[in-house]
Amino acid sequence: MSWDFETDPEFQQQLDWADEFVREEVEPLDHAWPDLQFTPPDATLRRVLDPLKDEVRKHRLWATHLDPELGGQGYGQLKLSLLNEILGRSEWAPIVFGCQAPDTGNAEIIAHYGTEAQKRRYLRPLLNGEVFSSYSMTEPEGGSDPTAFRTRAERDGDGWVINGWKYFSSNAKTAEFLIVMAVTNPDVSAYQGMSMFLVPMDTPGVRIERNIGLAYEPLGDGMHPLIRYENARVPAEALLGGEGQAFAIAQTRLGGGRIHHAMRTIGTAKKALDMMCERALSRRTQGSLLAEKQFVQGYIADSYAQLTQFRLFVLYTAWTIDKHKDYRKVRKDIAAVKILMPGVLHDIVQRSLQVHGALGTTNEMPFAKMMLGAAVMGLVDGPTEVHKVTVARQLLRDHRPSDDLWPTEHLPKRIAAAREKFAEFLEHEVGNQ
Repeated sequence: MSWDFETDPEFQQQLDWADEFVREEVEPLDHAWPDLQFTPPDATLRRVLDPLKDEVRKHRLWATHLDPELGGQGYGQLKLSLLNEILGRSEWAPIVFGCQAPDTGNAEIIAHYGTEAQKRRYLRPLLNGEVFSSYSMTEPEGGSDPTAFRTRAERDGDGWVINGWKYFSSNAKTAEFLIVMAVTNPDVSAYQGMSMFLVPMDTPGVRIERNIGLAYEPLGDGMHPLIRYENARVPAEALLGGEGQAFAIAQTRLGGGRIHHAMRTIGTAKKALDMMCERALSRRTQGSLLAEKQFVQGYIADSYAQLTQFRLFVLYTAWTIDKHKDYRKVRKDIAAVKILMPGVLHDIVQRSLQVHGALGTTNEMPFAKMMLGAAVMGLVDGPTEVHKVTVARQLLRDHRPSDDLWPTEHLPKRIAAAREKFAEFLEHEVGNQ
């Protein structure tokens, strides 16, 4: 197997175009229309967004997370990673390029498990950027532990009736439909007893109790609602995949979601590093530039090394996914990337904030939002602690206990074995002496 750390020239040209396009045309949207990415655009904003999306399509970079038969480009995860590094600099960029979370993961599972009718109704508008969706899985008590979920879907005639509570259903406030994970058979393991349903947001019995925001947003406002399902009736054809298949479907979705978050995090962390370097070269104190202070040089060097290691690991994991075409076979590395992601982003943003001094703590700089983003990355799609357990268990499966009292690398045992292996030579040496 050959090793190659270069991007093929044709795709590199597309990346170069995307880099300039995001910088000049997309990043300004973050400041002109902040926090409106998942709000259906009015006529004015559509006049801005539609031409940008057309440019992305023209350059064959729209919905690159999906294969051609599903409406994407079929570039694979490695190329998607290289593109997402650029998109991670801007909150609007994933929308403009048709690969925003949670819609990417939702589109992927509908594409893989949906019927043709479900694809026509839900997938096509999603891929065309016409609607938004929400993944309604987490519960107030169960968190991300599916074995503790209580939301039920029960058969009733030719349909299903859903009752329960869901928490942190991101973008449900503006979503056209929800993908709801519910217990359909409480008498078996949660891993075989849950199913997924495609539920239109206007279904009677689906009620947003309150919109929950992140820490910097006003109380009572936000994009992560608490939802109550009270006798919400859906037809039989709302079932996504087979009955009892929710956990398997979720793993398909979450595996992709985790690595895609990591790809975009590279771009966010790189932006923080760039800001740190600019500030170090611009600000003078104590008679010299910050860039000449050894502490600041240490911040820059540590950040570069940390980011580069993380980036290479993400690229390797993306390459492995492309190779196996199966997230489950790359589960260990995806979990390890997820473990590293919040720490890398936190550390680099913290250093950059520090170099900016008092200005870095104000609402005139983006560091507070970026720092909270690092905390969010430690929780979305499963908390860091759960992924550490996953990595440890996967690694331990490849190892065996010592077959006697002493460890395999116990030096007296190794020396005795080596002397036995080379006894005739060692005796010959002694004899010659």
